[in-house]
Amino acid sequence: MEEIQEKKRIDIAKLKKTGAVVLPSIFTIANMAFGFFAVLLASEGKFVQAAWFIVASYVMDMLDGRVARLVHGESSFGVEIDSLSDWMSFGIAPAYLVYKLVLKDYGVWGYPVAFLYVLCAALRLARFNVKSHFGGGSKDYFQGLPTPGAAGVMISFVLAYSLLEGNGGIRSIPGVSELMPFAYAGIPFIVVSLALLMVSNAPYAAFKGDMVKLNSIKGVLFLTAILSLIVAYPHDALFIFFSVYALSGVFGGVYNMFKRAPKEA
Repeated sequence: MEEIQEKKRIDIAKLKKTGAVVLPSIFTIANMAFGFFAVLLASEGKFVQAAWFIVASYVMDMLDGRVARLVHGESSFGVEIDSLSDWMSFGIAPAYLVYKLVLKDYGVWGYPVAFLYVLCAALRLARFNVKSHFGGGSKDYFQGLPTPGAAGVMISFVLAYSLLEGNGGIRSIPGVSELMPFAYAGIPFIVVSLALLMVSNAPYAAFKGDMVKLNSIKGVLFLTAILSLIVAYPHDALFIFFSVYALSGVFGGVYNMFKRAPKEA
């Protein structure tokens, strides 16, 4: 009788463990699905809709990690499938989106530029996985620009540039719209720069661990200000934030040439 009860307890424990692994994977797969749908939309010329689908991938990507920690469902399988999903949503999808919008006008030269971004995204994620498996990460900094950060610059550019063709009542931050034609002309350089930053050693804030403390008044006010600006100017604000984040690693790398570098992730 005791053996039967013990077997039932073991079976229940295995079932709970399986559920803890599957639950966050649902959000991970949703992340991949939104990225794939973004590719389909971009192929149909629906660039703004494709960009927002990638934004939806961001939401799923944030949720899967938090759900995994909540149910104690972290696993090697979760790390691998999460990276594959990120490669689709933040590697392939934004590269294809920008190619269809801008890079195709450069003819055959647009091919290697788009592929370089996809390749560097894969290398960035592979390096992150290796560090995750061997415990070489840090809670404060990433080594190289994270793929969501690089993709954020590209999709927010698409959203901000769309305002030039008729904003449909969406407000624009003064001065940002005037910069969009220059950004459009410099897209090949921007894509190559983002690709190289992903595989660089530049330090990027991870915004987790002790770096983010929302229980303080300053932290709450800072987050409120950012969210308010995004609500008021969704297209332009995202472009500014992602661009500043991408540049922060460059300035951080220069600074570390004179000061001791922070721990890498």
